[in-house]
Amino acid sequence: THDQEERVRGSSTEIAEQRDFIPLETNSNHNNRAAGRGGVVGGGQQQGSGVAVLWRGLTDGHPNKRKRDNKASTFGFNSSLLHTGGGSNTGDYDGYTGTPWKVRNYSEGIVGLHEEISDFYEYISPRPEEEKMRLEVVDRIKGVIYDLWPSAEVQVFGSFSTGLYLPTSDIDLVVFGKWETLPLWTLEEALRKRNVADENSIKVLDKATVPIIKLTDSFTEVKVDISFNVKSGVKAARLIKEFKEKYPVLPYLVLVLKQFLLQRDLNEVFTGGIGSYSLFLMAVSFLQLHYREDVCSPNINIGVLLIEFFELYGRHFNYLKTGIRIKDGGCYVAKDEVQKNMMDGYRPSMLYIEDPLQPDNDVGRSSYGAMQVKQAFDYAYVVLSHAVSPIAKYYPNNETESILGRIIRVTQEVDEYREWIRSNWGNPSQNELPLNRNDVTLSQQLDECNNNVPDDDDVVVLPSAPHSKTSSNSSSPSPSLRSSPSSSPLSPSSSSSTSSSSDAVSPTDTQAGFCRQKCALREPFVTKLDG
Repeated sequence: THDQEERVRGSSTEIAEQRDFIPLETNSNHNNRAAGRGGVVGGGQQQGSGVAVLWRGLTDGHPNKRKRDNKASTFGFNSSLLHTGGGSNTGDYDGYTGTPWKVRNYSEGIVGLHEEISDFYEYISPRPEEEKMRLEVVDRIKGVIYDLWPSAEVQVFGSFSTGLYLPTSDIDLVVFGKWETLPLWTLEEALRKRNVADENSIKVLDKATVPIIKLTDSFTEVKVDISFNVKSGVKAARLIKEFKEKYPVLPYLVLVLKQFLLQRDLNEVFTGGIGSYSLFLMAVSFLQLHYREDVCSPNINIGVLLIEFFELYGRHFNYLKTGIRIKDGGCYVAKDEVQKNMMDGYRPSMLYIEDPLQPDNDVGRSSYGAMQVKQAFDYAYVVLSHAVSPIAKYYPNNETESILGRIIRVTQEVDEYREWIRSNWGNPSQNELPLNRNDVTLSQQLDECNNNVPDDDDVVVLPSAPHSKTSSNSSSPSPSLRSSPSSSPLSPSSSSSTSSSSDAVSPTDTQAGFCRQKCALREPFVTKLDG
């Protein structure tokens, strides 16, 4: 019938959209650094005077082409792979397939996924020149603020201060001072007059829960959010650093998960997605309540944890009845109990995450698209579980295929943007240095500043001079997270009295379920939605 035809046509369209939304093709998902990629790409050049030109990205030569807000979005990625040169996100040259971190072949199964996550982390982690560029952006904005209010104090928080930022992540700034009303529009006007912000990008969100100014730096296209007199962000940055030190695997998980959500446009709270702080707390809760006690070890298999994270939040977590609490070692809370302590007419949100710094604050309250994120997590669990299963070795081109590339890709525009940054802010000697691996100088400088002031002041002073030096941070994850098939990441924890530390665990065993011991105690909280 006509209705049946429409349903079939609609389902076919939905499948196509899903493939567009979450890349499935693997035919060109192999070792991916194109040959002969030297020089400056993406419209960036180093002029003879040493002055960097503006980043133009993939809009060069295409005046009618709309500049996308999200360079990392993989919408349209698959069609561009099939129709070379016609895609919007991958540019115009052959050989780029979205997995620039994959420059070698990996071991089979779950160990190979662990190795690839380590390489992805190396590739995507902040580089010294990216930190240097961002410090210059902050310095320009600080100049405008100090001209207006010489006694004001500017602090940086968020992912830039913790080192957990992606190449296109925004910068979070907070301005402390004394005003009768928040001077949002005063600063907005000054930023426009000084041409610091791209004229069409600057927005004042004065009706938001936390009023902010959003802008895009006119020179580098770095996005910046500016708030006033909000101390919670600075405190949250401290908390994140503490958890990074406790769980060395956290930065690896978080950067993969942030990229996963970013490329699907599921990372912005104001569009219903899951923000960075919520995602970080979900990862912390996952590790806190994990049945293995060795999740604090730097040698644990990251691939196992990533699949189990997707399994928990994509399949088993009961969003309708359960909330997340981080305080006091972490636990799940029944939403019915939470609601009893709330004002009449209020109820916990779908993704209820109690803020460990302010228990009456629901961090996930604005994530109205949480179920869409849940579906994406479920998809990733299925894809990765199949990719590391024993039967996967019989797939065509299995030895050269990217397992991680089945769920995340880095667009050519992002890769070129990073090359443009390297050409303009990088030192020639840095070509021989390893990637920054998250020990950004800024984090160390902020930590040093924090140690010199009382905790109650919450002062995190941003250094005024945008000079960058490579440094090491004792709280950074160990670089020796790679493992071999015989190494400890596949060994079970000795936390259970029923398991022996010498028992062998196969890749499929490690994916069988989350928290077998603890789930029995929390069965009402960790069940399927239809259970």
